[in-house]
Amino acid sequence: MLKCILIDDESHCVKTLTNLLETNFPEISVVASCLDSTKAYDLIQLHKPDVIFLDIEMPLLNGFDLLAKFDHLFFEVIFTTAYDTYAIKAIKCSALDYLLKPIGKEDLTAAIEKIKSRQNSISKTQLQMATAVHNKQLPDTIAMPTADGLNFASVNDIVYCMADGSYTRMFMLDKSEVLLSKSLGDLDELLSDNNFFRIHHSTLINLKQVKKYIRGDGGDVIMSNGTSLQVARTRKNDFLNVFTRL
Repeated sequence: MLKCILIDDESHCVKTLTNLLETNFPEISVVASCLDSTKAYDLIQLHKPDVIFLDIEMPLLNGFDLLAKFDHLFFEVIFTTAYDTYAIKAIKCSALDYLLKPIGKEDLTAAIEKIKSRQNSISKTQLQMATAVHNKQLPDTIAMPTADGLNFASVNDIVYCMADGSYTRMFMLDKSEVLLSKSLGDLDELLSDNNFFRIHHSTLINLKQVKKYIRGDGGDVIMSNGTSLQVARTRKNDFLNVFTRL
């Protein structure tokens, strides 16, 4: 049995999620709920939950600020949020779990299965990354999920990324290679604000790691590690326009 606490300033969201959990997930016990985020810290310390469902945008104290009050995160977190671009990007960037409102049974099931399969709570580093992006700041380091855990990488050290089916191969400045369990589309969304550009449907590059552009139908770029990558003809003009603004 997993103990959980629901934290959301909207009472109807709490009622809906409580009903979903109690009706469909007998392994989950809702031990408490809280509409006032300023009281949530004491509630969590009192009940010691295994997982909390946490709204992000709340008055006085948002979800990220609440978690920052803990020296050690001894519980799992599933964020619940409306359609907030920065919030979603923050969560994806730090490899945390989230549910978009209105929450459906299928998405809830997937999130709970992830929680049940994990052994450790989220790290302070992940939280700091999420908070930075949520505050519209660009973190120097991102966390990306791999088959055996998380890979923490400096954004500046990523040379380029290539699609590999539903996975992505990330090529680093030190010539190492990491296989990520994320699609290239996910990485494009996360890194587009960090001077990354998708030169081809299968290739995302760090513009700061480009050493040379060779003219052609679409052209080719030579990266800092010596790799030559093709620019799609349909992306050529956008690439050159973006590159001249750096």
